[in-house]
Amino acid sequence: ALEVPDFKNALKQFQKLVEKTVTQKTKERLGLYIEDDDEIDYDKFYTTTQTLFGPEVKDHNVKAFFRKISNNLDTRTEWCEIFGYFIGESDALSSQLKEENMVFLVSEKQQITHAVVKRQDVIKGIVKVPHLDFTVTSSQKGVLTIFNNQRKSFCSCPFYFHQDTAWITGCDFLPRLKCVVAVTERTVIVWDYKSKGSQNNCFTIRPMENGLLCVCTVTMSDYLAKDNILMGDDKGYVHLLTVTSDHFGLKQCKGKKESQLQVLDSKTFNIVKRKLHDDWVVKVKYISDLNCFGSCSSDSIHSFVLDDIKRLEDNL
Repeated sequence: ALEVPDFKNALKQFQKLVEKTVTQKTKERLGLYIEDDDEIDYDKFYTTTQTLFGPEVKDHNVKAFFRKISNNLDTRTEWCEIFGYFIGESDALSSQLKEENMVFLVSEKQQITHAVVKRQDVIKGIVKVPHLDFTVTSSQKGVLTIFNNQRKSFCSCPFYFHQDTAWITGCDFLPRLKCVVAVTERTVIVWDYKSKGSQNNCFTIRPMENGLLCVCTVTMSDYLAKDNILMGDDKGYVHLLTVTSDHFGLKQCKGKKESQLQVLDSKTFNIVKRKLHDDWVVKVKYISDLNCFGSCSSDSIHSFVLDDIKRLEDNL
């Protein structure tokens, strides 16, 4: 471990390294010539940092720090970021940094893992459910997970690994039915997470006409057993799908095996759509105070549309 005087000297050397890097990046943006011997790339930055502070420095933290100062030359940085600890303005530990014996701080970052999520998988959607105090996540390859307020997984559904090769593109929570909804390229998934110990609480609504790219919940109905789902697709359409408890409560098949999903025909559902863009709909959002929905697209002419949800319901 570094002694305190040596550590203070290392901090001074590190600050000079950061200042020199920022100066170099500034010259690069201005198109000025830089001597090869003076050029600081990531490898040189990492090697120097590790020499100053030793093996406590992790590659991913240094890489994040280097990317930060490279992308924003005026950004505020703290030396402790290279150890994975980030200080907030109201951080209670900030006063402790003045103590001479505070050399290394333990990172407060926590990695949340789950046995069914493979390393090659990535999170595609995350939704906070405030009134139930938990968070829903959906992975690209098909794992839906609910985390409680202690950031622990208490319910997970890896059903899509064996059902389809289509990637999940988004998720949300249905407040009336108290279910999780997710979409893939041609399928709407409804997961009743409350029914534990069985895969028969997973429903897929298919086929959808176009590739679904995003989803959100529309909470405007007074009917306690009905939810509306807003979705955008790859043809510029916005869809409104209405689901009720009857769709999922009365159509369960007791003879199915636990590993099977229940497939429901999309033609049996009330689905209306409107073409609002000439390109992909990448984001939809319902604004309850205005009773409107917003739709974002990569369409250069109609990139954003704000419209009354009633017009969509009436298919105008």
